Amino acid sequence: MSSSTSSYTVEDAQNELSVLREVSNKVVSAIKDAESDEVLNYLIREQKLDVYHEGERGIGQIRRAILRSPKASHDLKQLVSTRQDNTPSDVLVPETAYKNAVTALQVGKPVVLYGPTGTGKTTFAKQLALDQSTTYTLSTADPSWTAKEIIGGIGPDLSHSGVGGRLNYRTELGCVTDAAKKAQEYDIDYSVIIDEITRADISQIFGPLYTAIENRHQTLIETDDGDPIELDPRVSIICTMNMSDRTVNELDNAITRRFAMIEIDEYSEDNRATLFNDWIDQFLGDIPLIDEDTLFELFEQDYRGINEGSRTSTRGSIMRFGPMHYRDIAVFLGKALQDDKLYMDDPGEAIGQAFRTYIVPRLLNAAAYPQIEQIKEHYNALDEEFEDYNLAPAADLAARQVEEEQRRMGT
Repeated sequence: MSSSTSSYTVEDAQNELSVLREVSNKVVSAIKDAESDEVLNYLIREQKLDVYHEGERGIGQIRRAILRSPKASHDLKQLVSTRQDNTPSDVLVPETAYKNAVTALQVGKPVVLYGPTGTGKTTFAKQLALDQSTTYTLSTADPSWTAKEIIGGIGPDLSHSGVGGRLNYRTELGCVTDAAKKAQEYDIDYSVIIDEITRADISQIFGPLYTAIENRHQTLIETDDGDPIELDPRVSIICTMNMSDRTVNELDNAITRRFAMIEIDEYSEDNRATLFNDWIDQFLGDIPLIDEDTLFELFEQDYRGINEGSRTSTRGSIMRFGPMHYRDIAVFLGKALQDDKLYMDDPGEAIGQAFRTYIVPRLLNAAAYPQIEQIKEHYNALDEEFEDYNLAPAADLAARQVEEEQRRMGT
């Protein structure tokens, strides 16, 4: 191997492979001195030396070297920074939602993906992030959040204590400022996903960010080294919110003025069928105890009954409810019907219990009294229609909730 800069070849790597597998610093040096992207692809794609030394997750020195390398392709940088990411590649949300979200991000506008529960907002957020950026981080908001989680602030340095045991303090970056720092450090596009933003006080957590969106050159925070961090144009901000949390009209005008509001709601019948069939095939394809066509029809009838209204009822739809919930049903059945200690001897009961566990509680959580009655009627009707399946547990759960609501109302 030549000692000149950028002269490390694939042949060098092949000859030194045993050493590269033993010493991680050698891999870092090989990346820095790589002659071409062919060398990097050999080290990372073919030999997976980043996984060998650093495991499936995390950004260690090898992956940092790839991210800093001018010879590494966007795809290779994305690979090392998203190892074990299982985001599906097929985008099934409505086409207009996809186009509107991409356009907003490309003109530098943060987006909020909103819609009913189970419509795949988080999955779509990750798809957008991978489409627009090299990598992303995902954080889920909660009621304790302040602007510190977004922008950062001063926090105790628990790794060191000061003179006389006094506690020292250091600057802690928030999810947006950390993304801006990494985008600058690695010269990459970086996405920040903030999930379920309405679980927090939006005006409180986003206040300083609103100002930065209006004035991109404003310093958000300074590091302990005195380096200012601004809202880097390479950073995309993608948020999600459930319509059950709060309607768009009830949101603070500040966020609707500064964020693009992208509704994620109705899936086409073909895309919904793709999801249902893929899940049934993936988790139940090798299990003969369930007729796949009948289970697919149950998924369809349940989904339509909730969203459009039951064929046996004149009361109309119950609520907006997304198709993603049915993946949990398929996963549950795939496990329950392969274990003789669970439901192998009673697949019909397994289906009823799956709906009782994963679907009905989510419906009841967002339902008013008239809707709870509809949920009970809906599952009683499905129980009669699908004779091989025992959907009584799902209907009974809703019936008990009806009784509880009646007691509260004194009726």
